Amino acid sequence: MLNDHLNVMALFSMSGEVVGRKKLQKMVYIAKHLGFPFNERYHFHRYGPYSDELTVRLEELCNLGFLEEYEEDKGHYAQYRYILSSRGEDFLKMYRSPLSVYGPLCNSLNTQSSRFLELLSTIIYFEGLEKRKRDDKIRQLKKKQNYTELDFKEAYTYLKELEQHKPTVM
Repeated sequence: MLNDHLNVMALFSMSGEVVGRKKLQKMVYIAKHLGFPFNERYHFHRYGPYSDELTVRLEELCNLGFLEEYEEDKGHYAQYRYILSSRGEDFLKMYRSPLSVYGPLCNSLNTQSSRFLELLSTIIYFEGLEKRKRDDKIRQLKKKQNYTELDFKEAYTYLKELEQHKPTVM
């Protein structure tokens, strides 16, 4: 088992059930930004930062029986739920991981909406731009999301909180 697979399993162990593929992509991207040792490469996609590697890893973990995926028909779209299986939990117990310090981060991210995490991850993705240019770019790229000034303010505040309480791994 590769470390990258174990890291994904550890995220589920700390987060519990994650509802939505988009949400999961954003959680991993933000956790990576905050120091969680994810190695997946990301590129900008329709819904913000996206990793093909993470998608493949999830499929592999499901095929191995370490992760359970449930598809729910929501009418005009399908929603996916992911949870670490008992087989995955047993397998993860064989490895001692210093990643448990990321538990509060994983739980906190999992309580946020996909829409909010999409904004937050996009802010991080364009962090090299000056704030005003970054916000304008996001508004342009994400017109359909209709992000308000309050949405941006909440995202920047939350990001600052996350960065101030960033865990350190021994």
